[in-house]
Amino acid sequence: MVTLPEIEAARVRIREQLVYTPLRRSDFLSRKLEAEVYLKLENLQVTGAFKERGALNKLLSLTLEECGRGVICASAGNHAQGVACHAGRLGIPATIVMPEATPLIKVTATKGFGARVILHGANFDEALAEARRLEAAERLVFVHPFDDAAIIAGQGSVGIELAEQLPEVDDVLVPIGGGGLIAGIACAIKSLRPSVRVIVVETATVPKMQAAIRAGGPVLVEPGRTIADGIAVRRAGELTYPMIRRYVDQIVSCDDEETSDAILQLLEREKTVAEGAGAIAVAAALHGKVDLRGRKVALVVCGGNIDVNLISRIIERGLVKNGRLVRMVVTVTDRPGELARLTETVASQRANVVEIHHDRAFNNHRLGDTSIELVLETRGHDHIAEVVQALEARGYTVDRH
Repeated sequence: MVTLPEIEAARVRIREQLVYTPLRRSDFLSRKLEAEVYLKLENLQVTGAFKERGALNKLLSLTLEECGRGVICASAGNHAQGVACHAGRLGIPATIVMPEATPLIKVTATKGFGARVILHGANFDEALAEARRLEAAERLVFVHPFDDAAIIAGQGSVGIELAEQLPEVDDVLVPIGGGGLIAGIACAIKSLRPSVRVIVVETATVPKMQAAIRAGGPVLVEPGRTIADGIAVRRAGELTYPMIRRYVDQIVSCDDEETSDAILQLLEREKTVAEGAGAIAVAAALHGKVDLRGRKVALVVCGGNIDVNLISRIIERGLVKNGRLVRMVVTVTDRPGELARLTETVASQRANVVEIHHDRAFNNHRLGDTSIELVLETRGHDHIAEVVQALEARGYTVDRH
């Protein structure tokens, strides 16, 4: 089991080559949760995630002979970038096996650091099996993403920083995949501040840690698709599990809708970009998974490597959910000037037309009527109701979609 002295040694070993990430107070979350809430912004590391802490510590522990053979790892993206970045800087050949569905931004970034990238398998476990095969076939040194003492110790440096930055912290919420980050943070925090409550947050799609607790040890859970792909590991680690049992106080989970909301809130309110895995601790706080009222809370935003296309979809869905974007179909009489009359009514309610589609043929209305589909920017659900009321007052039939 990794100990505080090992984490402190790792922290000294890697500190000059990594970002000492800020712990920033969130006014928005503090007001909303009636607590003092701080964000530990590991998304500001060079590779956009905490993973390079453990990767660098592991690489610095290798012998010259091992460095010459080269390293290999399996990763959904962030561990890959951490290994590739620091292996390249240290002159160590690196091979990275990534699942075929890994977001393009992570694949491109990993290649950009000079690593050989192999896409294999539908999930992390299949990529891991291929990496292990190549390890034996090519005599490479395997760098595990979480189940390795040097990796855990490196990740634990986050916990030491938290204790320095917020000595009076009451609660720390940390995302969990295989458990390397939380094992290191929990060991450091509990060793330095035993009274701190340590809470882990996993994706409800792949709840491997809750399954491990129920079974009394790591078990393989069913795979699942989730926007928190960075923590969609199907089995807790053999080294991380006992540390989590010893140091962690509570395990909670969030679904993709809750995680998407957290990504959007971080983007809009905090002006910071987080991937699904990086935002899930914030999601747990936002959606009341833990009672945090009156407490000093640190939420670890562990990564920010998210595809811009996914961000676009999250923003649009969030706008719809919050009533700031609405689609409605209005039935009107098909005669000159009717479209102008319709848009004039919308404009009078200070709603903005984003899209408009005029349909005469593909509807079930009587001859002489037509459907006009509108996508509108609005201020919220109350504003939408005002727009609908104004349209109906002018004699239009309105269907919300």
